[in-house]
Amino acid sequence: MKWFLLMLIICNAVPLQGLTKIVSARPQVVNIGSVFTFNSLIGKVIKVAMDAAVEDVNASPSILNTTTLRIIMHDTKYNGFMSIMEPLQFMESETVAIIGPQRSTTARVVAHVATELKIPILSFSATDPTMSPLQFPFFIRTSQNDLFQMAAIADIVQFYGWREVVAIYGDDDYGRNGVAALGDRLSEKRCRISYKAALPPAPTRENITDLLIKVALSESRIIVVHASFIWGLELFNVARNLGMMSTGYVWIATNWLSTIIDTDSPLPLDTINNIQGVITLRLHTPNSIMKQNFVQRWHNLTHVGLSTYALYAYDTVWLLAQAIDDFFKKGGNVSFSKNPIISELGGGNLHLDALKVFDGGKIFLESILQVDRIGLTGRMKFTSDRNLVNPAFDVLNVIGTGYTTIGYWFNHSGLSVMPADEMENTSFSGQKLHSVVWPGHSIKIPRGWVFSNNGRHLRIGVPNRYRFEEVVSVKSNGMITGFCVDVFIAAINLLPYAVPFELVAFGNGHDNPSNSELVRLITTGVYDAGVGDITIITERTKMADFTQPYVESGLVVVAPVRKLGSSAMAFLRPFTPQMWLIAAASFLIVGAVIWCLEHKHNDEFRGPPRRQVITTFWFSFSTLFFSHRETTTSNLGRIVLIIWLFVVLIINSSYTASLTSILTVHQLSSPIKGIETLQTNHDPIGYPQGSFVRDYLIHELNIHVSRLVPLRSPEEYDKALRDGPGKGGVAAVVDERAYIELFLSNRCEFGIVGQEFTKNGWGFVSIVLNINNSLLV
Repeated sequence: MKWFLLMLIICNAVPLQGLTKIVSARPQVVNIGSVFTFNSLIGKVIKVAMDAAVEDVNASPSILNTTTLRIIMHDTKYNGFMSIMEPLQFMESETVAIIGPQRSTTARVVAHVATELKIPILSFSATDPTMSPLQFPFFIRTSQNDLFQMAAIADIVQFYGWREVVAIYGDDDYGRNGVAALGDRLSEKRCRISYKAALPPAPTRENITDLLIKVALSESRIIVVHASFIWGLELFNVARNLGMMSTGYVWIATNWLSTIIDTDSPLPLDTINNIQGVITLRLHTPNSIMKQNFVQRWHNLTHVGLSTYALYAYDTVWLLAQAIDDFFKKGGNVSFSKNPIISELGGGNLHLDALKVFDGGKIFLESILQVDRIGLTGRMKFTSDRNLVNPAFDVLNVIGTGYTTIGYWFNHSGLSVMPADEMENTSFSGQKLHSVVWPGHSIKIPRGWVFSNNGRHLRIGVPNRYRFEEVVSVKSNGMITGFCVDVFIAAINLLPYAVPFELVAFGNGHDNPSNSELVRLITTGVYDAGVGDITIITERTKMADFTQPYVESGLVVVAPVRKLGSSAMAFLRPFTPQMWLIAAASFLIVGAVIWCLEHKHNDEFRGPPRRQVITTFWFSFSTLFFSHRETTTSNLGRIVLIIWLFVVLIINSSYTASLTSILTVHQLSSPIKGIETLQTNHDPIGYPQGSFVRDYLIHELNIHVSRLVPLRSPEEYDKALRDGPGKGGVAAVVDERAYIELFLSNRCEFGIVGQEFTKNGWGFVSIVLNINNSLLV
């Protein structure tokens, strides 16, 4: 019995010891490191925010239990070298995570070391879009990726109809990669960066002046500034002195400008005057009671303005606290060991052997990525690619001594004048942005470009065709005339400003050049625009922009036709033989039905059989002229008669209309009835050389290429159609209606058969000028 009791005590003691070990795994203090410049624009707000967050975490009974969260902050003093060395010092001590560094350039270096030592690096200001989780698995961005900010700018550029922008940026990883992301997003909108203007990471005023002079000489007046807090305001100061903050310019600044305004407001009068009319972005943080309470509390904590970086710093501390709590609940233990690779190399004078690996780093990283909480900035939850969910930005316009919100940008819905949570119940859901006060105090949307000061004229490519000189014609002296050129010049003359241009012939004049090739050359810069009979088709719109169509045109089929002469039997032509037989049979059937319904009660349908047959025939055919004299007495007979008389009325009307047309209009006949006939037979088909018609017939209508015959001119159309398939010609020609109408204007032996089977139009290509309104006049 004693042995039994002893074994029972031992067995009961085993799980209790294990449970005691899990509980005791929670240390009294957990250390978090943070590196940033204390007196920088971001640093002076995030220090206050993180201190407040640590205080709130340690005061909360719902998290960390008996463990105290301690954050150790090191000042990097604007020094890039210190920004790298300070995190390494944390890695020598028992620090489970590091918040920082501030800049993307140093975060990239530190993230490499953090990956080796399995210590998570969390940053809300290193927004370089190229820092991917595949390359830096222990780097976590707790604010929005710059990729989304550049997508918002691209949407703004597209919204106002601009096509080219100038990008000014610092020549470091943060600036280059941000502008590269902007270029990618603009290309998706059929826009582009016309000039990438790079400045040294710490530019002098002279550097800025030289660069802005080059920007002023460019054609685009849409300038995107992806600057740092250090030199961004100086750039606008120089721009104002150079007269670049005047009417016609558009300045779009990334969120560095809104951060300065929020933190240092009110700005000096000279500074605020330098940035009047600028559009800037700010990380969107939805309104909530939690945020309102923190804003009220902020004024008691510091005299510095509250920026979104402070809100993200506060949420980052809480995110870490929740992850630490989850880490302990999973049985995690804060322990560190030496890195075997570093130990083999030896510490040397750098004492690298002091760097320690966080044994629970992978589990802790998973706990961080699984956090899902509502904070001051909204929902803190990571997607599969480690971006925060629901990226959004406020779109601000600097006016007066501050700014006004002109709209919002959301990743799922684009631009809107209302926040996402209010869009469903508002009449403004279709509006994109409120009105803007642009530089120069103008409310008119800027054109976005000017002619460059290099004196170069726009090179306008014009197809030099061998056919239809009425449309476009290049004379022997080089003069280019024709309908399309006349329309273009008339539209240019309606513009409120002068446009220097020169018309340049494209093609040798002996063969018809490809309009698609002309469009491609425009995209490569050989020509600035294209004017002529250029059809707007899908393939070309993917390469370049077109104006409104100034001529509506579609594909039609033209074939030889013969005139149907009139004859004594012309009255039979409105109906086909089958129709005549059906009509006669219908008359007889109706007469028989009326006889069946009436002869038992109606004396007019009674008598000898011969009389009844004659009466029935007479009644049936007299209804054709509504002259029947026999009356119907039965209700069913009357109903049948009324319906039949209505049918007779329709037959009479159709016959009369058709006969009138036959006797008054020249009737043309052709064995080709339209494009359907050409699809089913095997006769050769003519098409205009160099036109898109060939590809359309092959790829869209599945007509074999061996049946297609290229024709260069109206004369070749005429000869091929007269010869026909039997003499080496063609059965029909497929071309655009505008050309065919010119072709038929003096040729009566041919005609359009069937219906127009495509809808297209002619337009001018990549005209950066605002001539759409001119074309509509």
